[in-house]
Amino acid sequence: MSEVGDGAESPARDDTAERMSRREFVRTAGLAGLGAVAVGVLAVESPHAFEVNVHNRAVRGLKAGVRVALLTDFHLGPNLGPSDLSRWVQASNNVRPDLVCLVGDIVDQAYRGDLSELKEILPDLYAPLGVYAVPGNHDRTRYRRFDVFAQALREAKVSLLMNESVAVRDDLYLAGLDDFRVGRPDLEATLAGQAGGDSVSTVFLSHNPDVIPELSEVENSGVDLLLAGHTHGGQIRLPGIGPLVTSSAYGARYASGWVPAPMPAFVSRGLGVTSLPFRFACPAEVVVLDLVPA
Repeated sequence: MSEVGDGAESPARDDTAERMSRREFVRTAGLAGLGAVAVGVLAVESPHAFEVNVHNRAVRGLKAGVRVALLTDFHLGPNLGPSDLSRWVQASNNVRPDLVCLVGDIVDQAYRGDLSELKEILPDLYAPLGVYAVPGNHDRTRYRRFDVFAQALREAKVSLLMNESVAVRDDLYLAGLDDFRVGRPDLEATLAGQAGGDSVSTVFLSHNPDVIPELSEVENSGVDLLLAGHTHGGQIRLPGIGPLVTSSAYGARYASGWVPAPMPAFVSRGLGVTSLPFRFACPAEVVVLDLVPA
């Protein structure tokens, strides 16, 4: 290889090398961009797709195990309808739960149906200990005359808990709170029906997990497990950032899964979508909780 000194006639070779370098850069950048787009596309989830996720937990007060199906945030309306509801019900039935808990936002505030799908499909839910629900903020916003919605759930064989508790087994109470944001939540009334102290387990249902800090201040609340939804897990989660919007006053603290609380607390990512008709890196889920004595 000859060296190039001052005045040597070699700029053509340097131009060619520079052009090749630019060409390689453009090609590499293009491939990287396509890769990023592909990853992004793969991370986008259809509003109709969902997972079935099983979790195990030891809970104080239980004398025997109980399998709970936790379903929440259906958001029936513009993006999700009867066929989705049927698939969720079937997924729940497939895991053969003892108890089914629906923790709010069964309909979207933009829902314009007549609730007939609830009456036709929800009675198919299998659960020997019953199917119980609490209201969500969308349910409350859509039905200002809430008796219409409550009656539809009754016809669907779903027991609605609004600031009340009920014994579903000798060792298990369910306490259900009205929506924490737009309902009329009453913690004292919700917990008033408990009995049995340490010999009975209390599972607390609240659509919104933001009740956790307030519940922790209730002396001797007796709550052994809290189940919630509302956040959608963020619905859109960005790598390195996490959920963009959780609709919680506490940001991502109670976004999804087992969350920090004085008692065991689980927040489901839910099944539906709202505002945007898709999820990103945040799959919808039917949650199965296998609870055993602590």
